Amino acid sequence: MALQLAYFRDQGHLDLTYESAATRLFNEGRTETIRSVSKESKEFVTVFLDPNSTKEAKIAAMRKATDRHQDVSRDASCGKGVDRHLFALYVVGMGLGKDIKFLKEALSIPWRLSTSQIPQRQTEGILDKIDESMVSPSGGFGPVADDGYGVSYMIASDDQTFFHVSSKKSCKATDSDRFKGEIFRALQDMRAMFAK
Repeated sequence: MALQLAYFRDQGHLDLTYESAATRLFNEGRTETIRSVSKESKEFVTVFLDPNSTKEAKIAAMRKATDRHQDVSRDASCGKGVDRHLFALYVVGMGLGKDIKFLKEALSIPWRLSTSQIPQRQTEGILDKIDESMVSPSGGFGPVADDGYGVSYMIASDDQTFFHVSSKKSCKATDSDRFKGEIFRALQDMRAMFAK
């Protein structure tokens, strides 16, 4: 939800967001798409940014949005996502020489925010043995759309979360440093909701 809040603050609206889900439950499973933007995430952003919203209303909206996100994530990992199915139908249609307008349109909408979590096992048990300044989340990836962002993140421990934010310098609408600042601001603002 912090990424959705940060993106809205950065761009003034929400866009189609890709988050990868592992489908390793299946033989040769790879990934499916978690569609992070939902009615619930939009409502969370709206309530959160409303200066008249109470702390309780913000927390309730966040919980509803995160519950929905968990459901969508679980469904995607269990083979109940839609994007790989849509792509397979598109490929079959092309193979049959059929131009299926709905599929072509659905698959042409750009993913302006592409996100992925980096597995945290790479730091398990080593943070207490090495200098914390030497811990790195490894690499990231570029934006999928020319006017979008690529964001990889890793929750390394209870005290450390890493973000790798990328965008194209040729796009005047995006700025990696600005978006990184919005991510940190969103996380700080969300944390403040739970302060006593």
